[in-house]
Amino acid sequence: MATKVDHYLGNPLLKKANTTQEFTQEQVLEFSKCIDDPIYFAKKYINIVTLDYGLQQFKPYSFQEKMLDRFHHHRFNICKLPRQSGKSTIVVSYLLHYAIFNDNINIAILANKASTAKDLLDRLQTAYENLPRWLQQGVLTWNKASLELENGSKIIAASTSASAVRGGSYNIIFLDEFAFVANHLADQFFSSVYPTISSGQKTKVIIVSTPHGMNHFYKLWHDAERKKNEYIPTEVNWWDVPGRDEVWKEQTIANTSEQQFRVEFECEFLGSVDTLISPNKLRNLVYESPKLSNKGLDVFEDVKPDHNYVITVDVARGVGNDYSAFTVIDITTFPHQLVCKYRNNEIKPMLFPSIIHDLAKNYNMAYILCEVNDVGDQVASILNYDLEYENVLMCSMRGRAGQVVGQGFSGKKTQLGVKMSKTVKKVGSLNLKTLIEADKIIFQDYEIISELTTFIQKHNSFEAEEGCNDDLAMCLVIYAWLVQSDYFKELTDQDVRKRLYEEQKNAIEQDMAPFGFMDDGLDSTSFVDPQGDRWFTDEYGDMSHMWEYQ
Repeated sequence: MATKVDHYLGNPLLKKANTTQEFTQEQVLEFSKCIDDPIYFAKKYINIVTLDYGLQQFKPYSFQEKMLDRFHHHRFNICKLPRQSGKSTIVVSYLLHYAIFNDNINIAILANKASTAKDLLDRLQTAYENLPRWLQQGVLTWNKASLELENGSKIIAASTSASAVRGGSYNIIFLDEFAFVANHLADQFFSSVYPTISSGQKTKVIIVSTPHGMNHFYKLWHDAERKKNEYIPTEVNWWDVPGRDEVWKEQTIANTSEQQFRVEFECEFLGSVDTLISPNKLRNLVYESPKLSNKGLDVFEDVKPDHNYVITVDVARGVGNDYSAFTVIDITTFPHQLVCKYRNNEIKPMLFPSIIHDLAKNYNMAYILCEVNDVGDQVASILNYDLEYENVLMCSMRGRAGQVVGQGFSGKKTQLGVKMSKTVKKVGSLNLKTLIEADKIIFQDYEIISELTTFIQKHNSFEAEEGCNDDLAMCLVIYAWLVQSDYFKELTDQDVRKRLYEEQKNAIEQDMAPFGFMDDGLDSTSFVDPQGDRWFTDEYGDMSHMWEYQ
């Protein structure tokens, strides 16, 4: 029986620091087994709280044992799991094992919300309280956000951000539900923290999440699958969890929705609904690494002689929230192709024009169309007046026609660039949808794909889902608005709208008559298909030959 002084702050389940512990021979053997085998430790000594039965001994599934083994033998792990698959429990058991059997180590439990991270630490503390006292280290600090053991091991819980672990040195960083961390926070975190992690020889990163859109987690996962980073990918399917079968699937879909099931249990990287681009198309978009990448600039294709390029620009204030961005698109041949893009949330509007100017000159004096609702007007003015760039496009108001793009001033209602009105945004968005889904604009950029997966319909318009960005998406919206203009037709001799119409018309005609028509000698109001079935036209006959583009 332990005496009162052996307790930590009166908690009879916790051993106070500097408490002498006598070991039996059996306990020494068990201690040695646990050091070398985290799976053995979890199966024999970890207890968890279940909804139905309260405190129970942990019995890991086969995929959970596989995860433990990989955590133990590899420095970098990324795991894609469905909801309610016990992902938190298995990570907590490994972190507890690491803290007990390693001296002077620091562990960070980070989640998309601080409350979630603290809940994970609470689960770890519950498991610790239910360890045999001879397995416990003496406790020095024990609260809702951190704990410290007498072997020097420390564990903290916080939200995922660069500031959460700045200034510290951590042996293990666990990122829970990393797919739900906003992209700009994820970018800041990795740019700030990763150099510190990678500098060690034994430091570990464990990333575990259910997918939620094509964001930073999506990129890390797919790069891991393609062996383009150091992470070991572990995928768990919903049917890997005992008790889940087709009957369970049908019941779950009935209680939620098919879309929700695909995201939360089949782990599809499509977290948003009502996206501008269809889910089927988004699912098939792929990204590639750029040829050159530097401070927000990504180059996919070098400039080609005699090719024409257009640059569309979306400007932010440079205070760290939204991004200033532009896309460079080769419009020489159809389909058009993205060759370069820029995205930076710290660049000031005063400096942004110089970057655009240099790129535009490099890409054969590319045409520039800048959004000028706010600080964009300043960027367009610097380009036109201070840098004297000759290919800045302008727009004039023409009554019912609205804004009409051109080059040079014509009347009092002409401005540099385009104002993002409801009409411009609607027309540009719908054109962009058609161009992407018809494969008429080619791009393989991860950040663009990521933004499109969260570019959703809101109140008869399209914008980024809360907590996400749409700066590159808006650059493409401006481009899609431009290509349908009369000026673009004159500039490139391309009638994009007409070409799309004709291709769609031909596709419809082929779908309507996949086997062709057979003449049986009867009147033209009916025909017989190759299977012998007779079909009748309407009273006006087949009028497809009268289709004309207007």
